[in-house]
Amino acid sequence: MKISRIFIINRGEIAVRIIRTCKVMGIETILAVSEADKDSLPAKLADQIVLIGPPSPSKSYLNIPVIITAALAMKADAVHPGYGFLSEVPELAEACLANGLIYIGPKPHHIQKMGNKLVSRALAKECGIPVLPGSEKVSSYNEIVGIIDAIGLPVMLKAAAGGGGRGMKIITDKANIKTIFESASAEAKSAFGDGTMYVEKYIANARHIEVQVLGDRHGNVIHLGERDCSTQRRHQKLVEEATAPNISETLRENIRSAAVKLAKSISYENAGTVEFIVDQDEEAFYFLEMNTRIQVEHPVTEAITGVDLVQEQIHVATGEELRFTQSDIVFSGHAMECRINAESPEEGFRPDPGRITLWQMPQGPGVRVDTHCYHGYTVPVFYDSMIAKLIVHGNDRLHAINRMLAALDEFSVGGIKTTIPFLKQILKDEDFSNGRVSTRLLEKVLL
Repeated sequence: MKISRIFIINRGEIAVRIIRTCKVMGIETILAVSEADKDSLPAKLADQIVLIGPPSPSKSYLNIPVIITAALAMKADAVHPGYGFLSEVPELAEACLANGLIYIGPKPHHIQKMGNKLVSRALAKECGIPVLPGSEKVSSYNEIVGIIDAIGLPVMLKAAAGGGGRGMKIITDKANIKTIFESASAEAKSAFGDGTMYVEKYIANARHIEVQVLGDRHGNVIHLGERDCSTQRRHQKLVEEATAPNISETLRENIRSAAVKLAKSISYENAGTVEFIVDQDEEAFYFLEMNTRIQVEHPVTEAITGVDLVQEQIHVATGEELRFTQSDIVFSGHAMECRINAESPEEGFRPDPGRITLWQMPQGPGVRVDTHCYHGYTVPVFYDSMIAKLIVHGNDRLHAINRMLAALDEFSVGGIKTTIPFLKQILKDEDFSNGRVSTRLLEKVLL
């Protein structure tokens, strides 16, 4: 089925990103907006907008009945969820299919299976992919004590129903297990509607490496290389790069192959990302989770492959076969992305929404800015604080770092505080510049 009108149910830079690809493809765009986003850049760029509710996400971007009603009223052919909000909620995909709308994403059962971390761990085990020593679901702190006695400290307590750092707690001793368990479970319940927790061995000297995959309904699955997302603060990614630096080619190929094997095992369709933890001391990798959507950091993969991932999502959703075989994917240079947030690092990364009085974006060869902001735009208080993604592509990693530093110097924002100065500090860190990255790197940078 040909898609001629797409209903975009997201906001911010990902909405802009989808709109721009649709324009290139000759597809009309209808954007769902809350009252807070009526004057946003994506609202200005879309062919049509539909007001779906007040600023509160629960009454707008998370309201499935209203979204489906609006999509049908606007005679849309398809729905694109972007990332976040409803992008990994199987009920949305089911509602689209039940109402004759093409869902630009995987099948509902893919979202359901891979969205539950315990189920996805079991599937990885069945494929022979290593998983971290740990547990099934835990219901009490006494169970956690038993697991710690079996596998040792430290361990990571995780939410079974979600990710993004919510509900995740590191346990380094037995002193406050009950308090930590209750706090993590409550946070998971609030974020995902499910307080189920499980335990995994915590790797201290770890890398977070993920593999971009694409699959179609004809059984084809390929990878588009890996991204290193180890530079994180409180499990939230700040800097991402492709390909992963300072790993052996054997480890790189094993990780890529494992991602494709897992996706093939469930006949996965559309874009997805398989995430792994790499133990640098042991040169071993372990399955972490699978995200059944487009990722925030997808532009670095686009930069090194030349593939428009949103365009491929749309093609696959119509039932087409993948337009590439694995041998068609060629990697060129090195790419890096910095997430720029409206936050004050010197005040504990306190969000700093408000009106933008200066907005000067960097330009030049190998520089890309994905954003929904502009001079005079007011960053709302209701949503995530990310205001832009700065992506650079260089001949190699050092070239990419230097290009990123130059672009950050050129990026001027007034009226609100941003994380630009802090990102410069990260890139200038000796360990980062030498590729000695880990999930704990920022602990040192923040000292």
